[in-house]
Amino acid sequence: MTERPSSALWRFVEEDDPNGLTLVVDTPQGTHPRRIPPALPLPSYVDHGAGAEAAAHTAAATWGMPDFVFQQAAHAAKGSGRRELGDRLLLAGGRGAVVQVKARTIKPKPDDQEAAWIQKVAAKAMSQAKGTVRQLRMVPADMVNGRGRKLSVDGNAYEWIAVFLLDHPRVPDNAVATWQPVGMPAIALTRRDWDFLFDQLRATTAVLDYLFRAAAEPAIPLGEEPVRYYEFAAADAAEPPADINTELVGPGGRLFSAPQLPQAPAGTDGTNAHLMIRIMLEDIALSPLSETLTEGNRFTVLSDLDRLPVDCGHTRNR
Repeated sequence: MTERPSSALWRFVEEDDPNGLTLVVDTPQGTHPRRIPPALPLPSYVDHGAGAEAAAHTAAATWGMPDFVFQQAAHAAKGSGRRELGDRLLLAGGRGAVVQVKARTIKPKPDDQEAAWIQKVAAKAMSQAKGTVRQLRMVPADMVNGRGRKLSVDGNAYEWIAVFLLDHPRVPDNAVATWQPVGMPAIALTRRDWDFLFDQLRATTAVLDYLFRAAAEPAIPLGEEPVRYYEFAAADAAEPPADINTELVGPGGRLFSAPQLPQAPAGTDGTNAHLMIRIMLEDIALSPLSETLTEGNRFTVLSDLDRLPVDCGHTRNR
């Protein structure tokens, strides 16, 4: 294995598998390794490009909730003057992500040519994401979530981010994707980065919050998102607790504090709190609706519950 230097606190140790790596975390309590597994395997029944999109969808639906991952219900007919929305959308609460997945489907060329290709597809992806948001703001569209349920999406109801996901067998070292400003936050990730965030946080709202936070920072080399995550997590852990309004819960009780970004994966704190919340979400997602309720009502309730702290045993107030 070879080490690739990163920062003073975190460093990558590459494994024999080029898609897997170990992130070594140096803390005052000692050195702790965290294995970052490869991205989910591609389905065998579709071609590479469609398979990469499906795998990204599966990661978000499995570790997040299928209720928050959307595709267009039906493409507009040819000649209608309406743009086809082929993107995947990630929606929770008042935030949304337009996810553009681009796959390298041929044998990689020398690094300089691969870096140029990445820049080209990143610029195209961001332009497409901008067009999708513009279309949704002009004309709401019916979108279908991972459970096959339809929701009308008005682009004006959401704060948007453009996400470029790269599926590549060998990203050149220190390759950074850049593009012209698209009028909204934007971020580039590898598919492994995407899977890591969902596996780490297990909540779509938390992943969206992270993407907006990271997009406000300078771009980093593709594939190093776990490093930035742990730098944010270390900063959150060092931050003193913020004051919260206790009027909602009344007097008494015991106040707990936890970082917004946990250093340990969600649900590994030795309690069943995270599992209980997931069971609650699944029960709501699978329950029949009364005649007075709509899928929009269900989506609102699920979104509100998904905002519960990632560190479910505590109050997240940092």
